[in-house]
Amino acid sequence: MHNGRLILMESLFMTAADATLPIQPLTDRLKGYPLGASPCAPADIGARGWNVLAGDLPLPLAVLRRSALEHNLAWMQDWASRRGLWLAPHGKTTMSPQLFALQLQAGAWGLTFATVAQVAIGVQAGARRIVIANQVLQAADLDGLARLRAAHADLRVWFLVDSLAQLALIEQWAAQRGARGLAAPVWDVLLEVGVAGRRTGCRSQDEALALARALHASGAVWLAGIECYEGVAAHGDSAHDSAAVTDLVRRCLALAHACDAENLWDGDATDPVLLSAGGSAVFDLVLPLLQARGLSRTVQGVLRSGCYVTHDHGNYHRYLGLLQQRQGLASSLQPALTVWAMVQSVPEPGLALLACGKRDLSYDLDLPVPVRRAAPGSLQPQPAPAHWRITALNDQHAYLHFDAAAPQVGERVELGISHPCTTFDKWRWMPIVEDDGLVSAAVQTWF
Repeated sequence: MHNGRLILMESLFMTAADATLPIQPLTDRLKGYPLGASPCAPADIGARGWNVLAGDLPLPLAVLRRSALEHNLAWMQDWASRRGLWLAPHGKTTMSPQLFALQLQAGAWGLTFATVAQVAIGVQAGARRIVIANQVLQAADLDGLARLRAAHADLRVWFLVDSLAQLALIEQWAAQRGARGLAAPVWDVLLEVGVAGRRTGCRSQDEALALARALHASGAVWLAGIECYEGVAAHGDSAHDSAAVTDLVRRCLALAHACDAENLWDGDATDPVLLSAGGSAVFDLVLPLLQARGLSRTVQGVLRSGCYVTHDHGNYHRYLGLLQQRQGLASSLQPALTVWAMVQSVPEPGLALLACGKRDLSYDLDLPVPVRRAAPGSLQPQPAPAHWRITALNDQHAYLHFDAAAPQVGERVELGISHPCTTFDKWRWMPIVEDDGLVSAAVQTWF
């Protein structure tokens, strides 16, 4: 057995043995699991001997290719480590506790999430350093975080603040909790710098510095660093993206130096100031922020890329091609997530219908791309013709147009996706497959 496969299998067995993980048996109530097959623990599925191309599992089926998955885990961790960065992968991409455990085992410093509910899954997967790359302000969420901290003494959470109004709600929550005789944790926070017309974050330096002063003066929070999300500034053109992200980075650096000059950092003086950024598209362009020097305290860059773990055949494939050019890299990430579907009808010349649709794969950024084809009964897939293209999706149908080399009814087509986040959330489980289609393990998702 390949050493990489041994490593992955052992990791998944270990997570399955950890009773704290929210892992349940796979059953035929789940899409993609064979009807009538007996339940199976995710870590035991390899013993079934199933092969995606042998017809052992019903299609459509989202699969993770083991070799690409392991490549991506190692590639991204190496990229971050070589640059002195801490990697805190964004867990919202997969919401899979098994994949979280693999990312942590590969060397991730912590995990990132968007909601407190997601944080709870990450904590069960073993994460003890978590960044919430979002504003936390409602009482129910603050109560939930307080419960998690009380239950896990070694848990540390940082979340984003971008307004005095948010800070006021946090302080109000702390006061109400105190009035009930309950202790109110002091929260580690990162001040978010944003882009006009885009997502959250302070729009001006004056606004951001005023907020930093208020955070430092508050008894409810500790100002631990500065955060931004550069993905909102990227368009997929290196010249534009470099200029736009550089402008955002300069604003963050100016704010960090202003906070340092006024001694606004809170917490233990031995704690590094966290400077955090990072999606999965232009994460190289934020290096001047993440590797900043010149502050009175040690600075630590925290990169929060999430989609790298599976990559894709569309949006992130294009962005990583540009990153390779900018960085002069010989290798990059590999697409690990695809969806196999069956040709169910060829009703007219030039058009075939695949039995998959919006319920099965992402379509928010790009339509899926035919990658490979496998004739009925064949275990040897071949590259899909370059002229094959998906032109539309219904809930359960994909429209495959072709100029020649017509697909057969019953043929299997492997579709590459664009944007893994919105494919993962359509599946409660995914088999991990070898390059020959053999199912060797499985992961679950908790959306």
